[in-house]
Amino acid sequence: MKKKNVIQRTIIIAIVTIVGIYLVIGPRGRRPRLNDFTWSGVKANLANNIRLGLDLKGGSHLVMRVRVDKYLAKLTTDNAAAARKAAEDAGFQIKDARAETTGGYRFVVEAADPAKLSEIENAVKQKVDVSSWTSSISGSTISWTLPATAQGLLAEQATVQAQRIIEGRLDQFGVAEPLVQRHGSQSSYRILVQMPGIQDPERVKELMKAQSRLELVHVISSPAPSGLQSYGTREEALATLGSGGTIPQNRRVLPYSERDEPASAGDTPTQPQTEKEKRWVVVENPPVIDGSELRNATAVQASGGVNDYQISFALKPSGADKFSKWTGANINEYMGVVLNDEVKSAPYIKGQIYDQGEITGRFTQKSAEDLALTLRSGALPTDIEYQEERTVGPSLGADSIRSGVKASLYGLLFVVAFMLFYYRGSGINAVIALLLNMILMLAGVIVFGATLTLPGIAGMILTIGMAVDSNVLIFERIREELRAGKTVPSAVDQGFDRAIVTIIDTHVTTVVSSLFLFVFGTGPLRGFAVTLILGLVINLFSAVYVSRTIFMWLLRRKRRAQTLSV
Repeated sequence: MKKKNVIQRTIIIAIVTIVGIYLVIGPRGRRPRLNDFTWSGVKANLANNIRLGLDLKGGSHLVMRVRVDKYLAKLTTDNAAAARKAAEDAGFQIKDARAETTGGYRFVVEAADPAKLSEIENAVKQKVDVSSWTSSISGSTISWTLPATAQGLLAEQATVQAQRIIEGRLDQFGVAEPLVQRHGSQSSYRILVQMPGIQDPERVKELMKAQSRLELVHVISSPAPSGLQSYGTREEALATLGSGGTIPQNRRVLPYSERDEPASAGDTPTQPQTEKEKRWVVVENPPVIDGSELRNATAVQASGGVNDYQISFALKPSGADKFSKWTGANINEYMGVVLNDEVKSAPYIKGQIYDQGEITGRFTQKSAEDLALTLRSGALPTDIEYQEERTVGPSLGADSIRSGVKASLYGLLFVVAFMLFYYRGSGINAVIALLLNMILMLAGVIVFGATLTLPGIAGMILTIGMAVDSNVLIFERIREELRAGKTVPSAVDQGFDRAIVTIIDTHVTTVVSSLFLFVFGTGPLRGFAVTLILGLVINLFSAVYVSRTIFMWLLRRKRRAQTLSV
């Protein structure tokens, strides 16, 4: 065995070992200091480097479903209102526009003059995105139907959007290393959220499902200086529509908590805000702009006192352009700031407004900051409902860690004792490979950003068995070659050559099985699969490459070795 070959192998193993140890116990994101290598420093770095799962660290586990049925129903209703407005803006008379959401999703526009239907259809196409809808003309109506494939596509888009918004909200809220991923089949539209370290998830839950749907609308009222037209009851407001108690598609009746409002948009109240009786107002539908045009939102202290906060917001260029045109054309008209279907404030337009506005109200600092956060992260496309909730306490997680570490150590000690007893000197070789396997496996978990869970620890323990199994296979082959009368160097070479094929076969089949677990499994199963795959891949290096290098080094020292302790 060539000296150069052994040296090259030793250098490679030394580099891999040093890098692996540093990844496990070294600091991350900064230069190492001397106290990083004290016992307390090593423990602190280890805790910081390895990301623990919910079952080890404690925290909250939530499964939620995105209400795609409500999303599609609202989309249909909004399109019906938008189609009516587009047709009327184009100068056509519309007898009715309605949404039908039972047994499918369809909106219908009924024209006063059936001869104009084709022109109405073109006018709607120019203002409303109906690219996913199938239109048909019958009698005096045009109907747009959403096909099943388009329903699935839009539902999937809503779920993906909801997932991104939830991730953004958790990130801005400061939840450390949350896990947000799809759960169950694709058509279940469910999202799994795990928040390690969060023991009281109520505020986060409220934050995640908060709609925070912001709209700026035109309030139907006489212009200033006349006061805002509001009504004492919802029925009173409905009666002004003259539609027999139903609400036309182009109108909405919303509650309005009358307050000490600014005299005009952009002004601030002169007195502390005091809540008055709830009243009702009629507003135009669709809104002038909505929260999707929002660029930023921040909670700021209002002039009403230290506990009075409001939210200042800024619009994107596209929203600002639309908003400035509307405000410029509606001087002295009243504009409603609607949040979650409730009018929060209704100042009149004193002058053209471009890209700034504010939401006033009796907000505390906490509620204002939460609202600003949800506005910044964007409105959820629809409601979400919680289907499963579980909280793991930190003491239970600590018990799990202790149990897992204890099981790993006992398993390791037993295997070490057996290998040293049964294979004597060669057992040391196996122990070195085994320890290196453990270190590199932890390094792999850190490098790939995997989360170590309780099943993950089970995967590590199983890997110990797989790792020692490879050494047993090699050593038994070497024994057979020695019994057959081969020299020691020849027996070692033949033993490794004959065992390597079997080792690769067993490892590949197990890795393939683990890959299926990773692809189709959920959180805990995936943690098990990740550690098992990492352990098996590393085992090919430690049990074969490292172990053989140690034998090469020993045989090089004893050029005419007659026996081998195996």
